[in-house]
Amino acid sequence: MSVLIYAESSENEIKKMALELCSFGRAIADAQGDKLVALVVNCDQTDALSTYGADEVISVSNAELETFKAKTYANLIAGVAEKTAANTVLVSASNDSLYLAPLLAAKMEAAFASNVVELPSSYSPFTVKRKAFSSKAFTHTVMHSDKKVLSLAKNSYGLHEKQSSPSQESIEMSVSADSISVNAVERASGKISIADAEIVVSAGRGLKGPENWGMVEELADKLGAATACSKPVSDLGWRPHSEHVGQTGKPVASNLYIAIGISGAIQHLAGINASKVKVVINTDPEAPFFKAADYGIVGDAFEVVPELIKKVEAFKSAN
Repeated sequence: MSVLIYAESSENEIKKMALELCSFGRAIADAQGDKLVALVVNCDQTDALSTYGADEVISVSNAELETFKAKTYANLIAGVAEKTAANTVLVSASNDSLYLAPLLAAKMEAAFASNVVELPSSYSPFTVKRKAFSSKAFTHTVMHSDKKVLSLAKNSYGLHEKQSSPSQESIEMSVSADSISVNAVERASGKISIADAEIVVSAGRGLKGPENWGMVEELADKLGAATACSKPVSDLGWRPHSEHVGQTGKPVASNLYIAIGISGAIQHLAGINASKVKVVINTDPEAPFFKAADYGIVGDAFEVVPELIKKVEAFKSAN
């Protein structure tokens, strides 16, 4: 028997969330006495998986898989799960996996639990803790099926090194005609995506216009962060919709979330609540965001952010 993880990659590099998933899978495999198998698609730089305990790495290379197709990927992973006798399959909580995981569970006739935040509290019956109600509550879900698909919430388990010497296998994959048709879109290059970012610098209407976003981008660049924005900003066309975070945009579970000139509407807070440390910069001391913040600065962003950039530069120079 084995535990199978789908290790997502980007630009021929295993994503951090996939390494966290590998750590999580290693712990479950150890508890169940199973082998840990990692599946990678169109990626030949897989050494990082050996740092986090993979016993076997299965690689699939196919140009047709460069564009993500949920049904095709579900068929692929289900086939590898059958090949490796995996009754437990783990995926990350990425945008792709939001579409992939339910299809995969249906294909495998497996139970599915999303937003898992801890190792199972029991393996008989199999019981997992999950985020619910936009991270405002937790549920404990008991899974009675022999086959299980779990989606691990980002930054919930962390990275735990466990060196291994995994075997390597390459397999062929043909793309079936019944795959869901999608059109490829051009992806911004050279930028850190919100999904992968450890730090997110976000701004709202307090910046007064798109011409003032330079300091937000400069701060993000100094911190190695992704840039984001509130819904009104994307609605106004100041920033692309791909940067909109919140309950109706992209969810954020970064280690550090910096909100500049964002009042903190409930929909925005619901989407970023899983971030570990939240810093707010706002001129209004009564802004709702301050109640959710770990650190708050009452001040003008046009004065505070440039000073913050200087402090980051000084810190980096001294270290």
